[in-house]
Amino acid sequence: MKIVRGLRNISTPPKIPIVTLGNFDGTHVGHQAIFKQVLSRAEKLDGTSVVYTFDPHPLKILAPEHSLSLLCSFKKKMELIASYGIDMVVCADFTRAFASLHPRDFAMKIYNGLKPETVIVGHDYSFGQGRAGSIEYLHKMGRELGFRLEVVEPVVMNDKRVSSTLIRNLLSRGEVASANNLLNRCYSIDGRVVSGYKRGKSLGFPTANLDTPFEVIPAVGVYSVYVRAADTIKLLDGVANIGYNPTFNRDDLIVEVHILDFEGDFYGSELELYFVDRLRDEKSFNGVEELKSQIARDVNKTREILDEYRLSDHCVDPRIT
Repeated sequence: MKIVRGLRNISTPPKIPIVTLGNFDGTHVGHQAIFKQVLSRAEKLDGTSVVYTFDPHPLKILAPEHSLSLLCSFKKKMELIASYGIDMVVCADFTRAFASLHPRDFAMKIYNGLKPETVIVGHDYSFGQGRAGSIEYLHKMGRELGFRLEVVEPVVMNDKRVSSTLIRNLLSRGEVASANNLLNRCYSIDGRVVSGYKRGKSLGFPTANLDTPFEVIPAVGVYSVYVRAADTIKLLDGVANIGYNPTFNRDDLIVEVHILDFEGDFYGSELELYFVDRLRDEKSFNGVEELKSQIARDVNKTREILDEYRLSDHCVDPRIT
């Protein structure tokens, strides 16, 4: 997949561009429905599937007080979009000046830069200054400039419209299995393994401590996870703990993972954790032996969960499976 920073850096116009516009944080099943329609139209016309997106997320600039937490790093979003078969991503540098564009100026900017044959957007897409550009306005611009507009209806699951906000809320409650259904993949975070307190090793369950840049971390608790080292496709089984180690009176949030049946050292390496299911809340134990017994039960339960999950049709990560 070709990634271009800004329309100005397109050296050769893509052939028969089929373009979708949006933020696509999380690339959930609603976004995937849009991508599928883009790919279908591009294949029909022997054209180019194009995603036009923004960095940083507009709300990071326009409403920083909301402290929006993103489901994906930019790198992860690009990897996922590529995995769905998109040919090209154009990433606009989002600034306050960009946000102040009149809807017509924004539409003309896209049209002059890409000359889309078709533009495909979600049902609630809006654009331009104050998000004043509506679907109807885009229809009007399409009739004027000669591009086709297609609108994709929302995806509804369990009587709720799938959205990035809904997924964030589920993860904040630790409901990773429900979030995974809406993502059509396991929610994951990655980061570098850093030095920890080494208590896991003394307990007989050594852990890798993860320093992650991801903004959405599932709720405090213990989880069954798959673990993948950077630049590999092999998935290892693990038990992840997100929390404060109350038994040892710690007050800093940690993300640590015990990798099952593994002897070695990932210190300094990049790991990605794929959350499959939540085992339990974090709790304080009456001593080390009680803690060790609980960890052993967590490990046994994780073996059961991950063995069963392997037999399902669910997608761990579209880049891998």
